[in-house]
Amino acid sequence: MEASSPRPSAPADPPAASAPTTPFTPFTPFSTVIRTASHEQHTEAENSSFMSDLLGGGLGIPAYRRYTEQLWFVYRALEDVTDALAADPVAGPFLRPELARTAALERDLAHLGGPGWRTGLTPLPATAAYADRVADCARTWPGGFVAHHYTRYLGDLSGGQIIRGTAEKTWGFARKGDGVRFYVFEDIPNPAAFKRRYRAQLDALPVDDLEKQRVVDECKHAFRLNGAVFRELGEQFPLSA
Repeated sequence: MEASSPRPSAPADPPAASAPTTPFTPFTPFSTVIRTASHEQHTEAENSSFMSDLLGGGLGIPAYRRYTEQLWFVYRALEDVTDALAADPVAGPFLRPELARTAALERDLAHLGGPGWRTGLTPLPATAAYADRVADCARTWPGGFVAHHYTRYLGDLSGGQIIRGTAEKTWGFARKGDGVRFYVFEDIPNPAAFKRRYRAQLDALPVDDLEKQRVVDECKHAFRLNGAVFRELGEQFPLSA
């Protein structure tokens, strides 16, 4: 069955976007199409009040810790399925061990919350919805899983480094040490080269144009889900006047 064929158990499509259908041409790499088409949602998420306050140094370690906890739930959903998807022709090539973040997140959370950091830990409602969507795609729709994989890991390798620098400067974490290890990709010595290879894999995604459009739409949906997490974090940690 081709990756673009309907699957009875596939998760429901994300809400329809208001933008027109993205055109695909032989001259535009898919990695460029997906980046351009999701730019608005990406910008909206990263410019949320919570992230602006966090990067501006206006929030404290408790807010940073709560954000890191939400990441843990999402990355468990992404990485618990590695073995199940390893042989999949669509998702399998993206599952690089050097990207894995769960262990680094757990080390950071142990630093932030002590050995009992898991006690009473629950996801925000938006985080639970985000992780559930990732898990649904992993089970039933490899193309959708690739959309979530792309939005998270390439973001970590790029904008995530800004968060690391802010955390080190604002809260005194050791450079690339405990508390910010999530943002340190020790097994990727050349992030720029890695991202080029990743984008080349996107360009070679073995699906038809209809499925590519669904992947683009899911990418937009992933940014909206991430933005919902930021909104709930912003409600929990409003910037003091």
